[in-house]
Amino acid sequence: MAYEMKPNTGSLFKNDRKEADTHPDYKGTALVDGLGECWLDAWINTAKDGSKYMSLKIKPKNADQTGSYARQEPATADDDMDGIPF
Repeated sequence: MAYEMKPNTGSLFKNDRKEADTHPDYKGTALVDGLGECWLDAWINTAKDGSKYMSLKIKPKNADQTGSYARQEPATADDDMDGIPF
């Protein structure tokens, strides 16, 4: 059985292909309400007080090259009737 993501959840995996400091330490995917499936990137950083934290970047998989995307709105009952000519 294939893994099925639940809404508003995701997974991160260590980035074994990291070649530069600007590349994320972890990569993965998430399913976000209103955006659909998204790419996740995470970097491990150190705060000024020495504590560690993760910085995240979320990008919808349906984003174009400029980074803009078409927001996916939940379907309504009226949406089902759009293709009916009467």
